[in-house]
Amino acid sequence: MTHAATPDGVRIAFQTSGAGAPLLLLSGQASSHRWWTRVRADFDDYRQVVTMDYRGTGDSDAPPGPYSTRGFAEDVIAVLNHLGIEQADVYGTSMGGRVAQWIAVEHPHRVRRLVLGCTSPGGVHAVERSPAVRRALADPDPATARRALLDLMYTPGWIERHPEPYWTLGDPAMTRAARHQHLLASGGHDAWDALPGITAPTLVLHGDRDELNPTANAPLLADRIPGAGCS
Repeated sequence: MTHAATPDGVRIAFQTSGAGAPLLLLSGQASSHRWWTRVRADFDDYRQVVTMDYRGTGDSDAPPGPYSTRGFAEDVIAVLNHLGIEQADVYGTSMGGRVAQWIAVEHPHRVRRLVLGCTSPGGVHAVERSPAVRRALADPDPATARRALLDLMYTPGWIERHPEPYWTLGDPAMTRAARHQHLLASGGHDAWDALPGITAPTLVLHGDRDELNPTANAPLLADRIPGAGCS
């Protein structure tokens, strides 16, 4: 395991594999690089794949907060600097898509192309998940809440064909404090005013039955980012 140091002295774990043009993959909220475990090998034959553990996850340090998507973006830049990568294609999903927005806004020369998957602009303009979904995820019984999240992330047929572990459900080794900081960081994201400043060619991807991060956020992002495509 290799680490990069951030300007505030936090050690961020990162992982590299494959060879070719750099591709940076950014995980969702409260998740480590293992979010990408099932698909990483698909890119390795033709890309240098770079992932990382957000502060508070995986093998990265877990300092006290506050955490923010903007701060996570600066942690990403520390990793790219450590690796000597001047520019990468950036693919962020869920909270990783929020982090990717800030990278593209504040470090435009580091992003060759941008893909935003199942994410949102945040703030008052974002379309929030329904009250029923929020209640299910906040169930006081951890097993029931986990099952609700599992049902939101995967179809029954996929679950039947693919056994545990399901890395997109979060990093099970996170502390309660770090998990709470991730929740605050993702919930506090608001890049609406900054999105028109993104200059990288951008593709917005979203499933048409996404209830966890409602699909209606996709056209909001695509309309806000100059020249973005939406699928």
